Amino acid sequence: MLRALRHRNYRLFFSGQTVSTVGTWMQTIAMNWLVYKLTDSAFMLGALNFFNHVPGFLLGPVAGVVADRYNRHKILIITQSLAMVQAALLAILVLTGKIAVWHLLGLGFALGCINAFDLTARQAFVVDMVEERSDLPNAIALNSIILSGSKLVGPSMAGILIALVGEGVCFLINAVSFIPVLAALLAMRVQAPVNGIKTGNSPWREMHEGYLYAYRFPPICYTVLLLGLVNLTGTAYVALMPIFAHNIFTGDSHTLGLLMAVTGLGAICGAAFLASRISPAGLEKLIPRAVALLGITLLVFSQTNVLFVGLITLFFTGLGSMVHIAASSTLMQSLVEEDKRGRIMSLYSMSFGMTPFGNLLAGIMASYIGAAATVGIGGLLCVVGAMLYVSRLREIERYTKKKDKALERVSEEGDLTTAPKCLARR
Repeated sequence: MLRALRHRNYRLFFSGQTVSTVGTWMQTIAMNWLVYKLTDSAFMLGALNFFNHVPGFLLGPVAGVVADRYNRHKILIITQSLAMVQAALLAILVLTGKIAVWHLLGLGFALGCINAFDLTARQAFVVDMVEERSDLPNAIALNSIILSGSKLVGPSMAGILIALVGEGVCFLINAVSFIPVLAALLAMRVQAPVNGIKTGNSPWREMHEGYLYAYRFPPICYTVLLLGLVNLTGTAYVALMPIFAHNIFTGDSHTLGLLMAVTGLGAICGAAFLASRISPAGLEKLIPRAVALLGITLLVFSQTNVLFVGLITLFFTGLGSMVHIAASSTLMQSLVEEDKRGRIMSLYSMSFGMTPFGNLLAGIMASYIGAAATVGIGGLLCVVGAMLYVSRLREIERYTKKKDKALERVSEEGDLTTAPKCLARR
């Protein structure tokens, strides 16, 4: 289950990210709670998350080309440093009592721009940190465990700290948490170049080639489309969670932290399940099942005002969500050709760029029909998306079965980078 930790660079990355992502989730909860406290508006909650994530959608294509053309290791050092500065600015504004809603929106947008390049480079850089490509699925699953664990610990800590000392300390802790990940990146022994193959083509041509490749390759095309749908309709519950905590479950910041933490616990279990898998075979069947679980549990969550029932359903929501995200990433990473990895993984990142549109729409809908009905509609659309993916499963399996045979053939040679090339000759 911990095979990827044999690799020194990935072990450093894992340790640094374990600390940093806890701080990131503390900041996320603090920003949402602070906006709701300042405005008492569901729309402003949606607006904040829109500004946080829309740059990922707008800048995704550029970030993919950058990740393929330039040193991914250096890109991550730059983006992590900028994210630390953003968190420090938030801390200063809050602790000095000068924070305003427009500060949160503006700095949220700035972080979104940073994350657009960071997430794409990070996804592609995982391959550079793991020398034995057979350990790649395990590395992706372990990375998901980090994210899930931070979602369990971070919101809980944020809820306690907000109640005791306020939101500013959460932002300060997040700024400090970037130090370990920067130290880990600087300590890595990376063999240059850690980027894609430079073809001499213009960035616009490379961007077009990446899109065309994804469009003509059904497993990647349908997987990205389903990711986009789920991020549009099935993640808005996170932005609306302060409303559930305060109005529906009649709680406070502790309740908010508990709701987010149990979602993280479910996500950890989902990621651990994927980490225990030896082979990526069968992921194309697992993906729609996970999305269906996510949708059904959101439907149930939207219909209850009992905290205990809400916590149980959110556990399975987190499990389904993480299995879907990690399985999709693993499937795409194992299929894509090396010289297109950054551009294809930018599409993966761009799918998360649908989240702000979903959050903004959810904020508007919640203002008219309520948060519960909004989340329920999102869950129903996730179930529909899973059914549509299943309807294309036979077409997807034509390619994934070729992948499984290619992986078996080249694994004996110890270089799994040739497997995607075998698939490309179709």
